[in-house]
This record gives sequence, C-alpha cells and structure tokens, in this order.
Amino acid sequence: MPTPELFLEATKWMGFATLAFAALAVLAFLAKWGIRFRLVGTTGFCGVLTAGLFGLSFQPLVPTTIEGAIPYTTVFDSGASQLVIAVPATITEEQLEATLQQAAINSFNPSQLDGAGQAPLIRARTIVHRAPAISDLLYLGQVQPDAQAESGYRTQLSRAALAKARAVADS
Repeated sequence: MPTPELFLEATKWMGFATLAFAALAVLAFLAKWGIRFRLVGTTGFCGVLTAGLFGLSFQPLVPTTIEGAIPYTTVFDSGASQLVIAVPATITEEQLEATLQQAAINSFNPSQLDGAGQAPLIRARTIVHRAPAISDLLYLGQVQPDAQAESGYRTQLSRAALAKARAVADS
C-alpha cells in the first residue's frame, strides 16, 4: 500500500522529470524543433503530476489502527473544529481511550490544526435508554491535540458518564 513517504519519493523523481522536460522544451525552442509545443505540454503535465504526488504525501491513505480501539461511527463533523463519534454504551475506559486516540490520528489533519483560532476537538458519545421512549445522550470523553502530551493528544474521560452508561446498559 502506498505510504506518504513513497509519495514524497515519487514527488522528488517526478520533479526531476519536470525540470528535465522544461530544459528540453527550452532547448527545443532555441533550436526551433518541430516537437517544441509537445514538449511544453509534456512539461505542464509533469508539473501537474508532481503537484498531485506532493499533495498525496501529506496525509496517510490507510487509517491507523490502535490496539484496543473499537469501531465507531462519525455522527457530526463540522469540517474544522469539532467531530463527534458514537460508541456503544458498553465501552470500557481502556477501549474509549484507544478509540479516541485512533479517531484523533485518523481525523486530525494539518489543515485543521490552528484553524480559525479554535483547537480541533473529538468527542465520544453514546445514547442510553433508561426507560421506553426516554433516552439520554452521554458524552463519555474527548481528545484534543496537545504538543506537551507524550502522545501528542490530550484525552479526557468522563468516568461518571461511563459508569452511568454501563449501569443502564447492564440493566
């Protein structure tokens, strides 16, 4: 599977090819070769490919999997500063922490960091049904980027909400 490092290496070589075609196009214009305009088109196409490969080198194409994380569903994404994921009510603290870390790694991209003066935030929530037709929305935890944290993310769990979710799920 292609990795960002592989795309960066391909960008380098495609950049060299673009420069070579550009030099060849200049030589073709100076020598008035018949293929000079084709070489200009080839140079432009190589430039577009170089830019595309460079763009693909920024973010992984394959989502990261963290041991202990469980599948989640994205229920809200503002596109800039907030993302909400849904997890089952039976989730444990360890699973929730791993799931939040995995969601942060897979969802935060460089364009979101420091955007519009707001730090991006991922919140995990669940819905518990304490009685027929009565449901509670519980926010179980959240994660934000933090340069001082060892993992690069600051995770906060709501143990009270986790306990309530487990109690209602078990009953």
